[in-house]
Amino acid sequence: MTQTNPTFEVSLMREICHYIEANLDKRLTLAELSKQAHLSPPHFQRRFKAVIGVSPKEYIASCRIKKFKNSLKNNNSVTDAIYDGGFGSSSRVYSKIDSKLGMTPRQYKEQGRRITISYGFGETPYGTVLIAATDRGICFIQFRESQETLLENLQAEFKNAALVPMRKESKEQFALWIKALCAYLKGKPGSLDLPLDIKGTAFQIKVWKYLQKIPYGKVESYAEVAKGIGNKKAYRAVANACANNKIAIVIPCHRVIRGNGELAGFRWGGVEVKKKLLELENSELS
Repeated sequence: MTQTNPTFEVSLMREICHYIEANLDKRLTLAELSKQAHLSPPHFQRRFKAVIGVSPKEYIASCRIKKFKNSLKNNNSVTDAIYDGGFGSSSRVYSKIDSKLGMTPRQYKEQGRRITISYGFGETPYGTVLIAATDRGICFIQFRESQETLLENLQAEFKNAALVPMRKESKEQFALWIKALCAYLKGKPGSLDLPLDIKGTAFQIKVWKYLQKIPYGKVESYAEVAKGIGNKKAYRAVANACANNKIAIVIPCHRVIRGNGELAGFRWGGVEVKKKLLELENSELS
């Protein structure tokens, strides 16, 4: 059986990516793309995902969202941006765009000016925590800093959003989130299946969803995570996705370690905190 040249394969799939990026205004089907690559549709689908890290469909959607966002940044109208991105119909894709941005297109165009984010502070065994949420779910969890620093970090992430203290009618829900987080940090296994409102690239979202499936008390290397999402060569990109995680603990990037067993960095307190979290999980399972 003829072996595929890995270098040629990477080059070929990158050419297909360039073709996709240059033809977002067209209806890009799997059959057409596989024809461009001179491969059968099933084989092309497998090889594209292995090299690029996401399916052709996911890559097309990611490119269209990127073009849509750039069009908004260039002060085009929302309608023009939708068509610039190659979506074809505003009515069919508005909700898809909405979910990818984590805010409505109009809010994104105005860089979050019309989005309201509620936040609250709580005390945990690991220090002060700030939890922030939109009406869709939690968008930000950070801890181990002063309230002032945590609020500054939140503002830096959502520069033009309206940040308001957790409203009275939401305080009961917020208290439940804090209770669940504190229970975890006290070594009590339980569900941290909290409602999330996250946004990122297609690859980042794929990594974050995979991390949420790593069992309590277990760890995987960056290479294992890369293999688990179907792209074993993307371990560096996996590490970058972990570093860009803005929702501590609930998206458990602390369960990802280096291939040699060493603990990598942890943005919320460094290696020592990461070590304590893993020891906490292991002690409850022993």
